[in-house]
Amino acid sequence: MNTNEYLMPTAAYIHIPFCRQRCFYCDFPIAVTGFQSLTLDGWVGEYVEAVCKEIAGQQYLGLPLSTVFFGGGTPSLLPIAGLEKILTTVDKHFGIATEAEISMEIDPGTFDQVQLQAYKNLGINRFSLGVQAFQDNLLTLCGRHHRRRDIDQAFTAIAKEDIKNWSLDLITGLPEQTAEDWHNSLNLALEAGPNHISCYDLVLEPQTVFDKWEQRGKLAVPPPERSADFYRHAQKALTQAGFHHYEISNYGRPGYQCRHNQIYWRNLPYYGFGMGATSYIDGKRFGRPRTRNGYYQWLNSWLNQGDKTPGETVSILENLLESLMLGLRLTAGVTWEQLPAISEDTKQTILNTLMSFGDRRWLEFYGRDNELLSPEKITTASVQRFCFSDPEGMLYSNQILSALFAALEED
Repeated sequence: MNTNEYLMPTAAYIHIPFCRQRCFYCDFPIAVTGFQSLTLDGWVGEYVEAVCKEIAGQQYLGLPLSTVFFGGGTPSLLPIAGLEKILTTVDKHFGIATEAEISMEIDPGTFDQVQLQAYKNLGINRFSLGVQAFQDNLLTLCGRHHRRRDIDQAFTAIAKEDIKNWSLDLITGLPEQTAEDWHNSLNLALEAGPNHISCYDLVLEPQTVFDKWEQRGKLAVPPPERSADFYRHAQKALTQAGFHHYEISNYGRPGYQCRHNQIYWRNLPYYGFGMGATSYIDGKRFGRPRTRNGYYQWLNSWLNQGDKTPGETVSILENLLESLMLGLRLTAGVTWEQLPAISEDTKQTILNTLMSFGDRRWLEFYGRDNELLSPEKITTASVQRFCFSDPEGMLYSNQILSALFAALEED
């Protein structure tokens, strides 16, 4: 039984919002800095102090952290002293387990080998490199600040530091992206030698530059059929190269799957700190304001109140829907034990809905000995685990989840 509302968080996400410019597809809560070097004087240091106050003000729930993740934004723009101050505060207040995974997002053109050495000295042991594309024309179209030369310099710095636990991010479905572009990007990514690769499909988020261009008919994104082919090509190329496709967008060699992100996908509790960050504590989910001033106002109010776990309690139905939505992102899928306590009727509703897609081979059902069950053997008693087929079921996951949500909301 999934009792995540009673579990204590062992993961923390820390949002570092600074970016040189906003990418045309981005709707993350960021603070644009331009291209000057950042110091801890002024507003950058003010943000670091605010995050540290929030960390120190959070009720300690009893377990040291097993994962810490610096996301953004572009954390590699923050001066080393700022990262050190935040990590020191985290360790002092919560404790960081000896074998903890401490991850940090870094962008080409924002760090060098000396910085990587400093990050490692702070205890950061996993890096996520935001390449997104290898073609300068695509990077320009996306509003990215880096270029291919910056990517190559980043690879050189990572190799010289002999960093093993690093991930490379790519985006599919970019404007004007061709099949040849995607094929070349996958090959170049594999040649760089990361032990983890993330392939995200472009999403046109509301109010972004891309969204506005699309509404005006000025955005030439590949058609869905081509994006699906990109997905199939990535799944085949990366799995043949020895990567395990463990989540809808993520591939890792054995021992290099991201531990922190699996906390989210298993719908387990976690701390969140900083502008726009979300926490899931004591069965309550809460997001912070997405602007710096809004965040500072919220922080001052929160520090002065007695309730250190704001937010509304996630309902049983919401917990079930989130557990299904997040868990089915994993190629391992979901077991009944990972879901909140549900009735036999609800289990039957889930199976009936999923089985309605069965003839399309988008789903797989497994029994007690991890045996793949044939349709006539599928019952609430026989099924122990269910998942999307890879890659076809993953491609149609949104369609399946929509039907599943509709059926459960009516149940």
